[in-house]
Amino acid sequence: MTQALIVIDVQNDFCPGGALAVPDGDVIVPLINEMMGDFDSVILTQDWHPAGHLSFASSHPGKAAFDLVDMPYGPQVLWPDHCVQGTRGAAFHPDLRTDADLIIRKGFRRGIDSYSGFFENDRTTPTGLEGYLRNRGIDRLTLVGLATDFCVHYSAVDAARLGFAVEVRMSACRAIDLDGSLEAATGAMISAGVILAG
Repeated sequence: MTQALIVIDVQNDFCPGGALAVPDGDVIVPLINEMMGDFDSVILTQDWHPAGHLSFASSHPGKAAFDLVDMPYGPQVLWPDHCVQGTRGAAFHPDLRTDADLIIRKGFRRGIDSYSGFFENDRTTPTGLEGYLRNRGIDRLTLVGLATDFCVHYSAVDAARLGFAVEVRMSACRAIDLDGSLEAATGAMISAGVILAG
């Protein structure tokens, strides 16, 4: 077992009708389901914020969604309230296969956001995903999901930095593209040695 498919944050709040909807975020679900059978292991990540998370604009009086603030760990985009623990928005898209080997929940500490499946946004607090993969002898990763320019991007760059062979299947991802974030993310992934496939 050396290959894993990592499915990033295919949750209701990131799909059309959700609190932080990614355009056409639901279109990728059938493709991801079809891909699952091609891998030794399937891992899902899930944004899992407590109410009042400090990455929410609603936690900062006078601030609006998509404003930038300084947090102890660096700049942080403020988001609409999304993927609150136990809500329908935090649940996986109902058509997504969830018969995975592992579900990694991230962003559950109130004071720190977590884009990457490997580290929180302080870039040092691990989620446990790396240890799981090492223990199973998995060294090749294919990433899909939402959103290309945030959680997929950060997960892919971290995985490459940790020494995994990483491919992002772009056809099974969708982006927010906030002020050129998709172009920046694509460049960062390529620079990190991530393979961007069709």
